[in-house]
Amino acid sequence: MKKLFFLVLLLNISLLLAQETQTAKEFQDSLNKEYENKEESPLTEEDFKLFKGLDFYPINDKFVVEAKFVRTPNEKIFKMKTTGTRLPEYVKYGELSFSIDGKTFKLNLYQNIKLIEKSGFEDYLFLPFSDLSCGKETYIGGRYIDMKIPKEDTVTIDFNKAYNPYCAYNHKYSCPIVPLENDLQIEILAGVKKFHD
Repeated sequence: MKKLFFLVLLLNISLLLAQETQTAKEFQDSLNKEYENKEESPLTEEDFKLFKGLDFYPINDKFVVEAKFVRTPNEKIFKMKTTGTRLPEYVKYGELSFSIDGKTFKLNLYQNIKLIEKSGFEDYLFLPFSDLSCGKETYIGGRYIDMKIPKEDTVTIDFNKAYNPYCAYNHKYSCPIVPLENDLQIEILAGVKKFHD
């Protein structure tokens, strides 16, 4: 299970690198290519045979937001709950505040303690979130966006690049559960939709 977890982490890192340099459309295309590749795909054998591509919302600039970043130093390390028994250690790294439709929202950014020990991944940050579309059009457990440590006090969050955890496709994976404080009281109609109805 540990080996599988690190494989998932490394695949998430490749998503992060893609997110940093690609447009939302390019990112979504690369995600589909990953899922079409049997070596990388989290899909079950049965689903893989029928896979024609992930279902995304149309790309929408409304969900590309400028967020104010506030570093929150001296946070305590905690064990993040997962869909399995694994309890990976994270620390809250900072907060992102932004507005959509005139309403203000806040999300916490997290840093994986094990991952920052790996060369090249010291600036990797994890942005899990859930919203009012969860369980309707999107995965009930929420979605993820990967980020890097901001160099300035404003950052862009592109929700069109939101993707599902692997456990949305296959129960053999153990995925971090979105912390309650990252539940948004708005429908984020952007990014990938749920896989099964």
